[in-house]
Amino acid sequence: MRNVFIIGSKGIPSNYGGFETFVEKLTENKKSDEIKYHVSCLATDEKEFVYNDSRCFNVKVPNIGPAKAVYYDLAALKECIKYIKMNNIDNPIIYILACRIGPFMWLFKNVLKKYNITLFVNPDGHEWKRGKWSAPIKKYWKISERLMVKHADLLVCDSKNIERYIKEDYSKYNPQTTFIAYGADSEKSKLADDDLTLINWYKEKNIKQNEYYLVVGRFVPENNYETMITEFMKSNTKKDFVLITNVEQNKFYEELKIKTSFDQDSRIKFVGTVYDQELLKKIRENAYGYLHGHEVGGTNPSLLEALATTDLNLLLDVGFNKEVGMDGAVYFSKEKNHLATLINKLEEMSEAERFILGEKAKDRIEKNYTWTKIVNEYECLFLTLF
Repeated sequence: MRNVFIIGSKGIPSNYGGFETFVEKLTENKKSDEIKYHVSCLATDEKEFVYNDSRCFNVKVPNIGPAKAVYYDLAALKECIKYIKMNNIDNPIIYILACRIGPFMWLFKNVLKKYNITLFVNPDGHEWKRGKWSAPIKKYWKISERLMVKHADLLVCDSKNIERYIKEDYSKYNPQTTFIAYGADSEKSKLADDDLTLINWYKEKNIKQNEYYLVVGRFVPENNYETMITEFMKSNTKKDFVLITNVEQNKFYEELKIKTSFDQDSRIKFVGTVYDQELLKKIRENAYGYLHGHEVGGTNPSLLEALATTDLNLLLDVGFNKEVGMDGAVYFSKEKNHLATLINKLEEMSEAERFILGEKAKDRIEKNYTWTKIVNEYECLFLTLF
């Protein structure tokens, strides 16, 4: 029996967040009886429960602001080691998602070795590049990443570009790495085109099926909303640009409104968030095109979901996106007028051409990014180590 302890997600059950969805799918689709998962969950108590045949343990964390995530990972790591020790578990794996606690890993080096614990780390994306962080926090993230790489027995990268970056930037540590992608749900929405939930949503937002470009994601600068909105406003399309994102009390939203005057263009529609996953999937399926401007990070879940559902996908031309989309998408740069010109050109695209592009995108997902494939690769890894 291989005991795998997973730290770093907010926990399960969950239907939001990249790491949360990953842990949900990993446990939900487990095939091997030789694996036992132990999942840390961020909570206000210390209860223990079983979910998806996994032992889930709550880690109580005080509300201490930005340091909360660091505290949580450290507390969860201590709890894992305590449980391993008390139950005399042989050859366990601790899998830490993201690189938040690098400066503290030296404290655990000897105890990990003592109990023959193998340490896996998912380095996530370039967290230290995110615009929301101040300069000191960005510096902490970069140092933390380096030290997590140094102390990990294996780094599991969900992007080949991230794996290449880890090997090149931290070559002095000779890091052991492997690539296992993130997964995507490729099933079509259960909602029909005449479903009242969908019809009422379109009516409320003043949107028409197949008459809009779509984006879904966090409203942060590094996802290049400024470029996408500015260029869309310059284009000649009569279609809407529908943005499913949370902009409440968002300083970036107000700054962007002043910079671009998007509120003067009736095509730009911020419609809030959509938590109904079947509805969201249907909105994706019915979009004329999907825009993806993410520039920081590895394989992005919203990109996989778009490729699995929307025929026409316009992706920012960076390595992370190209390795996923390949010839199943079209690409834009941040160069002035590039995206606007591309949108104008794509307006002339025939339905057949869009369909062919969509089939290529869906084929990419079916062959490389299904949860069945991803879970199988993880189980093989956990059972054979490296």
